[in-house]
Amino acid sequence: MMPPPPLPRLALLLAALALAAAVQPPPPPPDASRLAHRAADLGARVFREVVRRSPDRNVVFSPHGVASALTLLQAAAAGETRRQLEAALAFDLSEKWVPRALRWLQKALTDPGNQDLVGMADALFVQRDLPLTPGFLPRFYQVFRQMVKQVDFTESERARHIINDWVQQHTEGMIQDFLQEGTLDEMTRLVLVNAVHFKGRWRTPFPEAATRQRLFHKLDGSSVSVPMMEQTGKFCYGEFSTPDQVEYDVLELPYHGETLSMFIVAPFENAPLSALTAALDARLVAGWKSSLLCATRLLVLPKFTLETECDLREPLQALGLGAMFDAQSADFSRLSDRESLFVAQALQKVKIDVNESGTEAASATAAVIYARMAPLELVMDKPFLFVVQHNPTGAILFMGQVMEP
Repeated sequence: MMPPPPLPRLALLLAALALAAAVQPPPPPPDASRLAHRAADLGARVFREVVRRSPDRNVVFSPHGVASALTLLQAAAAGETRRQLEAALAFDLSEKWVPRALRWLQKALTDPGNQDLVGMADALFVQRDLPLTPGFLPRFYQVFRQMVKQVDFTESERARHIINDWVQQHTEGMIQDFLQEGTLDEMTRLVLVNAVHFKGRWRTPFPEAATRQRLFHKLDGSSVSVPMMEQTGKFCYGEFSTPDQVEYDVLELPYHGETLSMFIVAPFENAPLSALTAALDARLVAGWKSSLLCATRLLVLPKFTLETECDLREPLQALGLGAMFDAQSADFSRLSDRESLFVAQALQKVKIDVNESGTEAASATAAVIYARMAPLELVMDKPFLFVVQHNPTGAILFMGQVMEP
């Protein structure tokens, strides 16, 4: 008996850079905030899995990008595969409130009236002769307002260049050569991509003339000289502790529209950064802002540029999303019932640049305020976390750890 032919692959490929808004929009409807919170919570859990595998290196990650791509994937999934995606995302696309909340959230984040530059796009690149399930395309467009793009994966290099050009275009050139040579082959049937570009200016820029070399102290006890920005101004700042009594500081840096903020999170004294990432989730982040107090301080923050490529297969499997990667049990019959499809790869590439003018970039644990004397100087000269949050909805757009600028 001849062995069965290899199953086609459904390649889940993520390119996410984050998003923002800058003018004060009307208050979001409860459904949009609920959706943003659930997506942020999933993204934070994936981030924890990513940094657990890379505890000593710089990481920049887009929780929103992962949640967006998995939401697209849910539209094609059925059976146990869909059940796992629904459980991970904590929402079901067939619920009436979900498509409405998705559209509202995307509109709020990418409104042309925003003061910061934001671009976000999703795309499905489908094998042009793949027989799709009747009704899939209209349902997909109704939910996501996106058209499916047809390519020929039998010409894998040409298809790779088409997708890479799309990613480069929708990230303003920040993400180039997203898919490496050999990523696609003739067995590929579908590539899902989420691309987001964000460029925001600080509400109060750092003066370039004040930037100078300072020592940054690494976890291994060594130090490196790096360019540090500094400014004196009014900053919102708080002191917290995890349930395990690891004390840490949180500082908010708002962008000029004040809809988006970057939170700098640093452990107090010599506590390991992993103690903070283990506690990071959407509820914790949401609780920071309401607990911060504002005062005039000198802030010293390193300039940094990070670029990370993540293979998300193991982190997603660790969170109970194993069915979609199983060639025998994956079920994407809502997309096509003519071929057996499965996810072969889950990839994300993210880049962020933080400098004097702002940021460009193509996570339930209770927070307890810890009272101690607020410092007159806030010097971020040791490893720290950062979180970029859309304040009206609580959507977590970026997360990262800086081990060495």
